[in-house]
Amino acid sequence: MRRGRRVGVDVGDVRIGVAVSDPDGILATPVETVPAGTGAIARLAEIVRDYEPIECVVGLPVGLSGREGPAAVKVRTFCAELLPAIAPVPIRLFDERMSTMTAEGQLRHSGRSGASRRTVIDQAAATVILQTALDTERTRGSAPGESL
Repeated sequence: MRRGRRVGVDVGDVRIGVAVSDPDGILATPVETVPAGTGAIARLAEIVRDYEPIECVVGLPVGLSGREGPAAVKVRTFCAELLPAIAPVPIRLFDERMSTMTAEGQLRHSGRSGASRRTVIDQAAATVILQTALDTERTRGSAPGESL
């Protein structure tokens, strides 16, 4: 397992969830929900500078069939804009299938109401994406996903 903090990102049309791992890459925790649109890249770059991660793990929305659709194209386009803003920190795309559903279930199980879940669902999804990537790396012994 590589030592170093990672920043996890769940890109959405309205909101972008952000999570971060501890320096040992064991546990992901939610950080912030960034409004999508103007200013999002700049805010994410600030977060990356603050945490000094070894990489940024961005969820790639892949269909259950394994195919990439329009949402994946949007994420790839977003990452093309984000990459120069956070350089030299690399971006790794990680399959996010079912991450929002998993996060929603965890929040519901914790007793959060519908309204309070909506305010943190993107952070929770980013946390699920990052934690799954960390667990996968620990199991496989190599970084998972696609490096940009």
